[in-house]
Amino acid sequence: MEIFVNGAPRPLPDDLADPALPLLWALRDLLGLTGTKFGCGVAACGACTVHVDGEAVPSCAVPIGSLKGRRVVTIEALGSADAPHPLQRAWVAHQVPQCGYCQSGILMAAAALLARTRRPSDAEIDAAIANVCRCGTYPRLRAAIRSAAAELG
Repeated sequence: MEIFVNGAPRPLPDDLADPALPLLWALRDLLGLTGTKFGCGVAACGACTVHVDGEAVPSCAVPIGSLKGRRVVTIEALGSADAPHPLQRAWVAHQVPQCGYCQSGILMAAAALLARTRRPSDAEIDAAIANVCRCGTYPRLRAAIRSAAAELG
């Protein structure tokens, strides 16, 4: 089996790639992309959020067998150390993370929001970012999303 991740086809070992395997575990265990985090396993917390065809989805609820012809983007492809995404720069400027565990999922949800809504209202941010942050950094992440939106124009 093969899935398209971060701009490239990625083969998965046939003996381990059961079509029912959640994308989360294929990314972490089979492809070594550990930026996507396990949180709850029931699509309720958002820690495992990735993009599938540009939409933010909980990877724990997406079976790899459903990904034929679809494109997956993980936090590893959002930006780089040399060229961080505007959200990543805003995250640092606004000191959003505390423990940081949930942040990759929140960043991916925020990136999907900004891809479809360039100037989101607080209500739109709250609706799009349903991720759970136990540290409660929601006011800072809203400010960071607004900053990134301004940078993106």
